[in-house]
Amino acid sequence: MGVLGAIAKHLDSIIGPGVMLLFPLYASIRAIESPSSLDDQQWLTYWVIYSFITLFELTFWKILAWIPLWGYLKLLACLWLVLPIFNGAAYIYENVVRKYIKIGTYVNPNYPENQKKVIQMMTLDSRKSVERYIDRYGPDAFERVVKAAEREARRH
Repeated sequence: MGVLGAIAKHLDSIIGPGVMLLFPLYASIRAIESPSSLDDQQWLTYWVIYSFITLFELTFWKILAWIPLWGYLKLLACLWLVLPIFNGAAYIYENVVRKYIKIGTYVNPNYPENQKKVIQMMTLDSRKSVERYIDRYGPDAFERVVKAAEREARRH
């Protein structure tokens, strides 16, 4: 039981670097090279969350040393964040970060309320394009575009 016991005791130290660093590094490189931005969001979010976990660990290491299962809890959390079956990092981004951290949410107060809602749902690049369109053609033209998109969405 000596070797197996030692492996079981240090399983988080053996598997952890591969799960928390090597696989995410490989997946991040693949995400950079892929044309889709969905995987970029997953891996950028993972690295942000992993950085927060690391900062938490560095700050509270004296307390965490007293928690016997901390290494395994961290390993399980990182498995959930990393594994494509769960996409935990993307889940946290959608359900936590996006709700509480609004970057670039300012919308011109002169726009009608329904247009503000549509503009706030867009990415920053899209928002800039829409605001240029509204400045050039007016809010009525944008309203017609939104209504046409709604009609098209109802058809499908």
